[in-house]
Amino acid sequence: MSTYALSDSWTMTRRELARWARQPGRVVVGLVFPVMLLLMFGYLIGGGRGVSGSYLDYLLPGMLALTMAFGLEGTMLAVTQDLDKGVVDRFRSMPMADGAVLVGRAAADMLQSAVGLAVLLAVARALGWRPHGGAGAFLTAVGLLLLFRFAMLWIGIHLALVAGRPEMVQAVQILVWPVGFLSNAIATPDSMPAWLGTIVDWNPMSRTASAVRDLFAPAGHSDHVWPAVIWPLALLAVFFPLAVRKFARMSR
Repeated sequence: MSTYALSDSWTMTRRELARWARQPGRVVVGLVFPVMLLLMFGYLIGGGRGVSGSYLDYLLPGMLALTMAFGLEGTMLAVTQDLDKGVVDRFRSMPMADGAVLVGRAAADMLQSAVGLAVLLAVARALGWRPHGGAGAFLTAVGLLLLFRFAMLWIGIHLALVAGRPEMVQAVQILVWPVGFLSNAIATPDSMPAWLGTIVDWNPMSRTASAVRDLFAPAGHSDHVWPAVIWPLALLAVFFPLAVRKFARMSR
C-alpha cells in the first residue's frame, strides 16, 4: 500500500474514531456485552458438559473467540449508512485512494476489538482466571484472536456492501449467531452428536478457540495454531478482494 493510500486510510480511521466520541453509548454496549455473556454462561447458565477441570479455563477462550465474531453490526451499519446517505458519493469527488474508507473503518474496529479483549481479560482475571503458558504464548493467543477478528470483519464489510441498506444489516448479522454457537466456544464437541461435533470441529472459530485454550494452558503450545492462522488467512484471501472490488464498483 502506498504512502498516499496509508494517509487516506488514516484520515478515514480518525473519522471513525470521531464517530465513537459522538456515540459513546454504542462503544460501551459493545464492551459490556461480551462481559455479560461470560458471566451468564459461566455462572447463570453453567454448562461445561464434557469439560474436565475449570469451566472458566475452558469458557474464557471460547468467549474471546465469540467476541471477535460478534459486534460486526457496528461496522456493517456504518458502511451501509455511508452508502445510504451519499457520503461515499462525496468521497468520490476527492483525490482519495480506492478502499481507504473501508480500511479506515476496519482499523477503527480493530482498535475497539483490542480494547474489548483487554476488558474481557481484566474481568476474567478479577474472577480468578490466570494464563499459565507464559508471555509469548499469551501474546500469540491475542494475535490469533485479532487475526480471526480481522477476517470476520472483512466478511462483515462485504456482506454490508451486498446488503446496501442499513435496514438490511439486522437480517444479515443474524448469520453470525449460528457460526458463533456452532463451535466449541461454550461446550466440547464430545458432548454433542457425532455429526454435529464434526461440523463444530471444522468451524474456524473452533480452531481459534482451541489454539487459545492450549496457549493459555501450562504447556503454552498448541497443534491448533497453524489451523487458527490458515483459516483466517484463507477467509481474508476471499473476502478482502471481494469487498474492495464491490466497493470500487459502487463508487464509480
